[in-house]
Amino acid sequence: MTEDPYVPDVPQVPDVRTVDLDEQGWLLDDGVPVPANRLLDHFAEVLTPPADATDIVVYVHGWKTTPESALTAATKLHGLLRRQYADRGTALYPRLRDGFAPWTVVVRWPSRAGYAATRDRAHAMSTGENAHAARIIGQLLGYLDERRGDPAAGVLTTRDGQYLHLVGHSFGCRFLCEAVQWAADELPGGTLGWSRPGVPGRPFTVDSMVLFQMAAPRNAFETTFTALAGAPLRGPVVATYAERDWATGLWHRMAEKRRGIGNQGIGTAPEPVSSIRMRPADSPYPHAALDHWFVSVDAGEVFVEGRMPAGAHSDHLRPESAHLLLSLADHAR
Repeated sequence: MTEDPYVPDVPQVPDVRTVDLDEQGWLLDDGVPVPANRLLDHFAEVLTPPADATDIVVYVHGWKTTPESALTAATKLHGLLRRQYADRGTALYPRLRDGFAPWTVVVRWPSRAGYAATRDRAHAMSTGENAHAARIIGQLLGYLDERRGDPAAGVLTTRDGQYLHLVGHSFGCRFLCEAVQWAADELPGGTLGWSRPGVPGRPFTVDSMVLFQMAAPRNAFETTFTALAGAPLRGPVVATYAERDWATGLWHRMAEKRRGIGNQGIGTAPEPVSSIRMRPADSPYPHAALDHWFVSVDAGEVFVEGRMPAGAHSDHLRPESAHLLLSLADHAR
């Protein structure tokens, strides 16, 4: 497979920061492993959300993505969020009337091997004796959670009011699921869904998790990521899929003997799965449409661009995607 096409280079902005991991999932500082006793110090040095940020977005890229392309993709998504809010504003997102200022962190990891090798690496970096990705990303989320304070405080334009959203693409979705499971194992008893009561003392709380074109079997939430049912998620797990995503259709079927979530949607999960269509960028998502444990979003009419062999696997950087993320941010209030 060729490298993800993504988009042409876009100007980088200071509100998009990077975190780099090695092949074992350990944190790097300019290519050098960060000592274990300096992890939080390093986060503090390079990741300080500005006081005027309202929402923190953590983006983990997918398969065959260079560090430069990963930064470009995260910057593109960041710009789409800002543009969608500027164009639609409170007409579609009334709970964001006090403003929306995202701050984005992109997690970059070695993803340029073949399908099976990348799949195995994605799990090997998160599980096993020498695997660190879940712990590192989990600690990153815990650090960001501590820095942002309690979003329930009601002050939406200060550090006390920042909301935390996770966004993954392709194999990057696996990393996010493993990291949240790590937190669930550390302190079980979390909840999914905005309408469910919170649990005091959990290591961090995620307000939404969006998995674009996830490269995993359709029953992954029932067989592999089972701890998500008790994870520190205040909002839903939302996964998109598209028929023209051949990477998780044809290629996933060849490697896994079945099509993936990114091609067919979520199959089975610990709780019922709500199925909806991706809406146009000017059409609101009712609260009831997204307030579920698991939401499978048919993006087949939106994610259509792309050639063989990946098809539309990387066609997720669109205004409709920004609209979905903003809707989740709005309902998380």
